[in-house]
Amino acid sequence: MANPQIILFDVCGTACALDRTAAREFLPLPHLWRPPVLPRPVAGFFNLGGHAVPVLHLGVLFGLQPVDDGQEADLYRHLILIDRLGASGGTALLVDRVLDVASVDTSQFSPVREEGSLNGCVEAEVMWDGRLVHLLSVDRILLAEEQQVLAELGRQAQNRLAQWVVPA
Repeated sequence: MANPQIILFDVCGTACALDRTAAREFLPLPHLWRPPVLPRPVAGFFNLGGHAVPVLHLGVLFGLQPVDDGQEADLYRHLILIDRLGASGGTALLVDRVLDVASVDTSQFSPVREEGSLNGCVEAEVMWDGRLVHLLSVDRILLAEEQQVLAELGRQAQNRLAQWVVPA
C-alpha cells in the first residue's frame, strides 16, 4: 500500500498538516470581504465561481500568536480549499504558507489522544524535515456549534452575493 500524502503548512510558526485527500485545491490569498460582526476566526469571504466561500484563519482559531514577518508575508499566505465544515461551496483555511505535499511512511505517525487537543483536532504527530508536525483532522477543526454558525454565515454571504448577480 502506498504511503499517505500530507499537506504541510505553517500557521504562526507552528508546523501543521492535513491528509492530502481533505484538500480540493490550494489558492493564493485573494481579496476577502469581511462583513461586520463576524467571529474573529472567520477572516472573511471570497467569491469562487459564484459561491461565497468562508475563510477560517487557523492562527486565530487556535489562539496562536502571529509571527511578524512584515507586510510581504501576505504575499506568501495560502488558502487550502476543503469541501467540509458545513459550507456548500467549501471552506478555505488561511495558512501562512503551504510548505510541501509529501508522502510519509505510516510508521512515522504517532497517534495523539483525543483529550490531547481541543475537540481532538490533532489526530497524530509526525516528524518531517526535523520538525514535529501536527496532523489535523478536518472534521474536528471546528466544534459542532461553530460549524453551524459558519454554515449560517455562509448562507448569509451567499444571499448577499446573489443580490449582485446581473441577469444575462
